[in-house]
Amino acid sequence: MSSYSNYIDGNKDRMLDELLELLRIPSVSADSDYKEDVLKAADKVAEHLRNAGADNVEVCETPGLPVVYGEKIVDSSLPTVLVYGHYDVQPADPIELWDSPPFEPVIKKTALHPDGAIFARGACDDKGQFFMHVKAFETMMNNGGVPCNVKFMIEGEEEVGSANLGWYVERNREKLNCDVILISDTGMIGPDQPSITTGLRGLSYVEVKVTGPNRDLHSGLYGGAVANPINILNQMIASLHDENNHITIDGFYDKVQQVSDEERAAMAQAPFSLEAYKASLDLPDVWGEKGYSTIERASIRPTLDVNGIWGGYIGKGAKTVIASYAEAKISMRLVPDQDPEEITELFTKHFKSIAPSCVTVEVRPHHGGEPYVTGIDHPGFRAASKAMSATFGKEAIPMRSGGSIPILSLFERELGAKSILMGFGLDSDAIHSPNEHYGVRNYFMGIKTIPLWFEEYVKEMG
Repeated sequence: MSSYSNYIDGNKDRMLDELLELLRIPSVSADSDYKEDVLKAADKVAEHLRNAGADNVEVCETPGLPVVYGEKIVDSSLPTVLVYGHYDVQPADPIELWDSPPFEPVIKKTALHPDGAIFARGACDDKGQFFMHVKAFETMMNNGGVPCNVKFMIEGEEEVGSANLGWYVERNREKLNCDVILISDTGMIGPDQPSITTGLRGLSYVEVKVTGPNRDLHSGLYGGAVANPINILNQMIASLHDENNHITIDGFYDKVQQVSDEERAAMAQAPFSLEAYKASLDLPDVWGEKGYSTIERASIRPTLDVNGIWGGYIGKGAKTVIASYAEAKISMRLVPDQDPEEITELFTKHFKSIAPSCVTVEVRPHHGGEPYVTGIDHPGFRAASKAMSATFGKEAIPMRSGGSIPILSLFERELGAKSILMGFGLDSDAIHSPNEHYGVRNYFMGIKTIPLWFEEYVKEMG
């Protein structure tokens, strides 16, 4: 570890400057006006991989934006690690809410980052985090070489749904063949408390429409005689949870994977203040499924939430109408082993069944994603736990995240490999928001931890 640390400390300024240079490229994948900048970022990533010592580096074309690939194959008998990340970033809008220009990175001290944080779009998500792997790879290459085979796959469309990543993976299975996938696109519990994300929730997203009369009606002439779709939609939605906040859809919980007592106990070790949580959201109290803690409700349990609801007149003043229809958008966060298509079908059947005969109901499925979990008994998790504990001096806590990363299921399906989510960001880093930032210390802790992960993983694999 000392040789790694000495090399990193001796090249600290350069490693930071190189990240700042990458952050100056506005590689916004969602806006075609930035296409040339996205391509420039891909070329810059390829350049850094070559300089770090990777072989066969190429910027691979897809029907959309390119994937950057590189590798170092040292021995076919050794394990192979595929490092995934993305060089594209979210749009910076609204620009006026940034304290400094989003693509002119600056380093400022904050309460959580007394050593300074890099303020720029993409600082944490994901340029700062994937670039740690490039610099960690460079560090290993300059200190005896990597202990196993390493491949890099850095894409440019993650922020627009990885539209062509499946296309690329399906056509390059042999090239991408690996034993495990290592990703830093998640976070830790706190600046001094390492944690490892072991699971992510899936998603089923639908839009519903309840229709009554063929036009908006005068509420005086027709009120009490004709069903009001807004009233009925609200009654239907309210019935989707019982008094214990348990979802009432038949079959909804049938395939829910129960988290072991061991993992629940480990999750409970995470530092968490319910009072601080409520205060941060200006809440008088929390809400959720009976029998589970706030952390568990937001990670290991499925949910059903209304994301938007509308109908009738919502303009200024009064307009006394019974609306012709009412609509809502509903999302269901899923846990292993729930299938998004099956859940969508169960929801559709249930929602239509509870509608009274005086209205018609339409359910329109949108997008979805599969839940994901990597067990705490996986050698990649054990390696991450040992490596993070070594650099932070505290035992890493396994955590489930309430969010979704659909590509993980794609990787497992196409490549047959599990993903290890060893991120170094913080919830407070404002990813996707104005003033996104990433701690300088977090950046270098990542560079120091990743080589240790490789060493521990090779040991775990025997």
